[in-house]
Amino acid sequence: MPRIVETVVTTIDASGTPHIAPLGLIQDGDHWIIAPFRPSRTLDNLIANPYAVATHTGDVRVIAGCVTGRRDWPTVPADVVKGVRLKEAVSHWELEVAHVAEDPQRPRFHCRLVHQASHAVWSGYNRAEAAVLELAVLSTRLNMLPPEKIDAELKYLEIAISKTAGPRELEAWGWLMDRVTAFRSGNAEAARKK
Repeated sequence: MPRIVETVVTTIDASGTPHIAPLGLIQDGDHWIIAPFRPSRTLDNLIANPYAVATHTGDVRVIAGCVTGRRDWPTVPADVVKGVRLKEAVSHWELEVAHVAEDPQRPRFHCRLVHQASHAVWSGYNRAEAAVLELAVLSTRLNMLPPEKIDAELKYLEIAISKTAGPRELEAWGWLMDRVTAFRSGNAEAARKK
């Protein structure tokens, strides 16, 4: 099983406009694989500008926010590659596309690490933050999972939220639950936009 690091990936289009997306980067030896689905802005941006920045953040609101359409997070220029990173970062990796494995559904951009930097001390995620991260991933797969699987996952994740969530985690959880509720009510378009 490959190692997957859940992070926030920024890419820029040909005009320099950034796009922020939560993605799981797949480790493949010395490379990190970015595998965006077709169609996506991340995919288009990597084709236009073969660089990406993976920002590791301790604020799970960023990941929950991006999943629910809240992508307006402050950025600063990357140190080496043509791109940006999140301003509030624990650390970041700057990546250059080395080669692409084409696929009709999900091309795999094999990237080499060209620069990395640490910006803050980070003590890891608490249980509520980990639950938000898991719900963020789950909420992107609602149309692929049976309702009973979603219910079971939510029931388990709610334990950590009820016991350890602070204001940030509760805000992020609320955004994600709005997405789940919109999906369950049959409003899949609203679920994607939230």
